[in-house]
Amino acid sequence: MIKHDVLIVGAGLAGMRAALEVCKELDVGLLTKVYPSRSHSGAAQGGIAAALGNSEDDSWEEHMFDTVKGGDYLNDQDAVEEYVKAAPEVIYELEHMGCAFSRTEDGKIAQRSFGGHSKPRACFSADRTGHAILHALHEQVLKHAKSIKVYSEWYMHQLVVEEGRCCGVVVSNIRTGEVEVIHAKAVIFATGGYGRVFQITTNAFAGTADGAIAAFRAGVPLEDCEFVQFHPSGLYRQGILFSEAARGEGGYLLNGKGERFMEQYAPSRMELAPRDIVARAEQSEIDAGRGVNGEDYIHLDLRHLGEARIMERLPQIRQLGIDFIGVDCVKDPLPIQPSAHYSMGGIPTDMFGQVIIDADKTPLKGFFAAGECACVSVHGANRLGTNSLLDATVFGGRAGRTALEYAKKVEFGKINGSHEKARVLDQIEEIFQRDGTESYNQIRNEMKEVMMDKCGVFRDEENLKSCISTIQGLKERYKKGKVTDKGQLFNSELYEIVELGNMLEMAEIISTAALARQESRGGHHRTDFPKRDDENFLKHSLVYPKDGQLELKYKPVVVTRYQPKERTY
Repeated sequence: MIKHDVLIVGAGLAGMRAALEVCKELDVGLLTKVYPSRSHSGAAQGGIAAALGNSEDDSWEEHMFDTVKGGDYLNDQDAVEEYVKAAPEVIYELEHMGCAFSRTEDGKIAQRSFGGHSKPRACFSADRTGHAILHALHEQVLKHAKSIKVYSEWYMHQLVVEEGRCCGVVVSNIRTGEVEVIHAKAVIFATGGYGRVFQITTNAFAGTADGAIAAFRAGVPLEDCEFVQFHPSGLYRQGILFSEAARGEGGYLLNGKGERFMEQYAPSRMELAPRDIVARAEQSEIDAGRGVNGEDYIHLDLRHLGEARIMERLPQIRQLGIDFIGVDCVKDPLPIQPSAHYSMGGIPTDMFGQVIIDADKTPLKGFFAAGECACVSVHGANRLGTNSLLDATVFGGRAGRTALEYAKKVEFGKINGSHEKARVLDQIEEIFQRDGTESYNQIRNEMKEVMMDKCGVFRDEENLKSCISTIQGLKERYKKGKVTDKGQLFNSELYEIVELGNMLEMAEIISTAALARQESRGGHHRTDFPKRDDENFLKHSLVYPKDGQLELKYKPVVVTRYQPKERTY
């Protein structure tokens, strides 16, 4: 059995930031199924939000209001306040760690406009901001190699919870196939989102809900999973992200008639309205037959910005267009469509990263979470662009500090390692022994298709019921799949099958919560309930596992400074 004072699962921004807090005093294990610098945080492009007030008078109060309004008033405002107040300090801290931000002519950190923000507060490194921050943090982790042991390309199967306390995880070394138990005083999940549940997504292949479902199977409810953000500018058919920075720098969205259609949907903010509004506007144009050439896409036009500005501010976007579709955005517009991007919901935590299991804030001792897998609810029903990198670094650091203080006070909990290991080995053996006729690839494709078509940008009761029924059928077919590789070494097929099981469970949770929420709010839009309903649904959903079924409960939203009002742009 492997032992660490604190084990962190996930090595993106939140995981590495947590590790840097814990390693000051305790021994840390950092476990990741991909190499740390390949974490999905590196795909973030446009910026990280902070009210530095460099270019215009800005304040944390304005940042807070924009965030709460952007989240359609479902945000917990006490957490939002803490988070936006921490933002400037986080930016300077990252800068001191070596993150190279773009600069203004007088040497200050440059800030650009972003959707839903009333002031330019997106601090950026050209259009590779996530990449720049991720590598700065990775360098710091390498610097502390004596106290941070990185388990690269290891897979986390399940949480170990004994007597109401989390004491470790069961993992396997992808390279050798060996299953191990890691015993820890505290466990932090920083496992990212679950966008791969959908057919068109900006998410890396690693975004398969592993952390959320491991927590769920250990009895932790999942909060607000019906709220999935669709990014307005994913590459047509592929979902590869073209950053909102393109619109922040002045890019236009054009329909098949060459019209800047955002004037009809958000006249005051145009292309810089929040993502949920822009994605719905695009989908509405496509559904009305005004896509380009009658197809399911619209155009992102940057030509008027000129080559010099594009190369200075948006070089990666230009290169992605050339590499993937042979389109140079200096000369031609880019084909884009709404793509599943970000999970507002996840594992419920308080604002210090402690996982809580009910409306009374009962903690699951020893278990913490941060980043996209967690739901502190600073984003509410819709996240503003550039707020996610801030979320990961602020709450990654906080979860690290909270876990550190907890682990300093407790001894290692009791753990039956051989029993826990045997459970996972049995599950793997059961997959190997299946001699069914079903294709896992076919099941995966059908799941993605039905989630995109019936639980996507627009939803209604009939489609959601059909979606749930299809997913339940796919879960049955999943038990009759056939595995072709039964080897131990680097058996990527095995891990993809395990991930598919997680995604099917997640898909059912998302669509079940979406069916129950009979209103439209943020990223969740019901065509049969097109209005927001504060009287009945100004509350967070909690989905619990119960006897193989799903049980829905709710908890109140924390409202402090800003009372809900109509959200217009």
